[in-house]
Amino acid sequence: MTILITQMSFLLLLFLSIFTFHKTMSTNYHRMVSCNETDREILLIFKEGINDSHGRISSWTSENNCCTWEGVHCDNNTGRVTRVELPKSLKGEMNLSILKLEFLSHLDLSFNDFDRISIPSNHQNITYGSKLLYLDLSWNDFIHMDNLEWLSPLSSLKYLNLTGIHLHNKTNWLQPLEKIPSLVELQLQYCNIINLMPNPYLEYLNLSSLITLDLSYNNITSHLPNSFFNLTKDITYLDLSHNHIPGEIPSSLLNLPKLRKLHLSHNQLRGSIPDEIGQLPHIQTLDLSMNVLNGFIPSNLGNLSSLRYLDLSSNNFSGHISKTTFSKLNSLDSLDLSSSNVVFQFDFDWVPPFQLSSLVLSHSNQGPNFPSWIYTQKLLEYFDLSSSGISIVDRNKFLSIIQGISYLTLSNNSISVDISNITLKGGYLELDHNNFTGELPNISPMSAVVDLSYNSFSGSIPHTWNSLKMLSFINLWRNRLSGEVSMDLTSPSLNYINLGKNEFFGTIPIILAQNLQVVILRANKFEGNIPSQLFNLSYLYHLDLAHNKLSGSMPKCVYNLTHMVTYNVGLHWSNVIIDLFTKGQDYVYKIKPERRTIDLSSNCLSGDLPSELFQLVQVQTLNLSHNNFSGTIPKTVGGMKNMESLDLSSNKLNGEIPQSMILLNFLEYLNLSNNNLKGKIPIGTQLQSFNASSYIENPNLCGAPLNNCTTEEESPKTATPSRENEDDDSIKESLYLGLGVGFAVGFWGICGSLFLIRKWRHAYFQFVDGVGDKLYVTLMIKLKSFHRN
Repeated sequence: MTILITQMSFLLLLFLSIFTFHKTMSTNYHRMVSCNETDREILLIFKEGINDSHGRISSWTSENNCCTWEGVHCDNNTGRVTRVELPKSLKGEMNLSILKLEFLSHLDLSFNDFDRISIPSNHQNITYGSKLLYLDLSWNDFIHMDNLEWLSPLSSLKYLNLTGIHLHNKTNWLQPLEKIPSLVELQLQYCNIINLMPNPYLEYLNLSSLITLDLSYNNITSHLPNSFFNLTKDITYLDLSHNHIPGEIPSSLLNLPKLRKLHLSHNQLRGSIPDEIGQLPHIQTLDLSMNVLNGFIPSNLGNLSSLRYLDLSSNNFSGHISKTTFSKLNSLDSLDLSSSNVVFQFDFDWVPPFQLSSLVLSHSNQGPNFPSWIYTQKLLEYFDLSSSGISIVDRNKFLSIIQGISYLTLSNNSISVDISNITLKGGYLELDHNNFTGELPNISPMSAVVDLSYNSFSGSIPHTWNSLKMLSFINLWRNRLSGEVSMDLTSPSLNYINLGKNEFFGTIPIILAQNLQVVILRANKFEGNIPSQLFNLSYLYHLDLAHNKLSGSMPKCVYNLTHMVTYNVGLHWSNVIIDLFTKGQDYVYKIKPERRTIDLSSNCLSGDLPSELFQLVQVQTLNLSHNNFSGTIPKTVGGMKNMESLDLSSNKLNGEIPQSMILLNFLEYLNLSNNNLKGKIPIGTQLQSFNASSYIENPNLCGAPLNNCTTEEESPKTATPSRENEDDDSIKESLYLGLGVGFAVGFWGICGSLFLIRKWRHAYFQFVDGVGDKLYVTLMIKLKSFHRN
């Protein structure tokens, strides 16, 4: 036994030694292989047009063996380049002279940022042996290509992907493909192709090897010709979705007996579904959604036993659908009949032959009873029954089925059930606009989107909600919830909080997620100061704290609300709908990333209006009304040139309306009433367009549209005197008049006597002469005395 073990150990050691030696020799041999000099030169020419600012291909130097360059692979025996797979983020020119690499079989330049392309002229020999099998130039979105003739020599090509390259100027895009009979997969999404068969003779084009054809997301406006389905008999994947294809679906689809996946959604197809579709034996995916198809859904669809995915949503089908339509669909996994006018006629005890993972019946005629056959589906992961008129459910079965669904949407129904004792395990939960009662249910720690708004939930937020580390969206608007908000709101992924129209109390949480975009705490009983942290959320674009009991002054800090200063729409959760009072009216309000809103109205806030708040130049709605703010309106308000609604009413503001407000050219709603503002309303087109209600209850405010200012208000220096001043002025005038008359009488009484009586006249002149002599004598004596000294 010992000898046997020893022998086995020896053999094992020998095997490991041989393997290690072989591996070492192979590695060393590979390292010794040098690339072909011609290949090196072609690659360096290709590099010349590349802007490699990130150093992605810094290893491409003439000193290095090109077989060791980033993204370059060589044959171990010959050293010839066989594969080029370049890293992402390259810019500049894509030079297709790289196709001159004689033994190149695989070229992948996808997901770069090339903005121009250099195509060798027709007389140049692009490839030598036409060894190329795989060519991917996709997702270089800035490239326009008017010529596809360079594809003709690539006779061995099997895979071609030009997705994202603009071909709108290339009319006969199919013609060059005629010379590539080996082509197996063709990907031409987002290429701006406008015609399927641009030339009649192309009806005879034969791409017999083609298995996958994807022309989705183009601008094709031509009909589906019968000849199009003669291109190949072996095609298994055909995608013409997201175009503008009109007309009917041709019955020539039967020419594609091996077809497994057919996507014709998001077009303008009319008419009915041809019965021939029910004869495609291998079809697995059938998507005809988002067209204008009408008529009946053919019952022979039930014969497609291989069918796994069926989407007939958003069409104009009529009639009824019964279990016959699904009789043999044993493999069906996903079903979408949403936005359909068909009547569903299923027996109450019908059990389908399938178990679905995805079911979408939104906006369809299902109610008032929850469809009983859905209770039999135990594998559902994606379930949308929104807006289907459901009001009656079997409570136990209903609670059982909704607990394990990952994506659950029951919005806009009238379901009234207490779900407080279950745990919803879904990551996406939309139960809004129903009448769910009781306390909030427990939810999975992996929940990302939770919308339970417009219901009748009561009680406080469960403690189990503190562990929601993946939460990005939470909406509890308009329920009957109360208590303090103790849940953790610091998840890095949290973008949206809406706890409005409940009865929450306490203070606003101080520690908040830094990526918050929307914060709505409106119509609760929150008190205390507004945390300064709210004004340091750089992604915030909608802040609503109105109708609470908040007090104190506005935070005195730098407002780092970047998205309220710079315009950046690249945010999430657009078009979230709530009912709101704004612009002086009740609105069903859509919260959109392109709208910036701050509403702090109907609180007990006081102190001056911070100038930082009026430097948020992208804000369109600002409501600070019904508070106790004092001081003046900051002059910087004129810089908020995107302002559409401004409400500062019912405060204690004083001073004049800043002249800069005439610069608010987009202002649709203004309310400055019930303050202590004074002076004249600045004259400007916008401010005079509002009626007097925007300015009333400011006793010292005047000017259009209020009454005209008085003379005193317009110019104090020329103001009309009061009655008391008029009396004082009359007395002064009488006094001055009396003095003047007395002076005149006295003057002429003396001067007249001197003029008429000689003795008086002589006596007067003698007196004047005597006074003059005395003054002269006195002056001379003083001068002599001064000279002596």
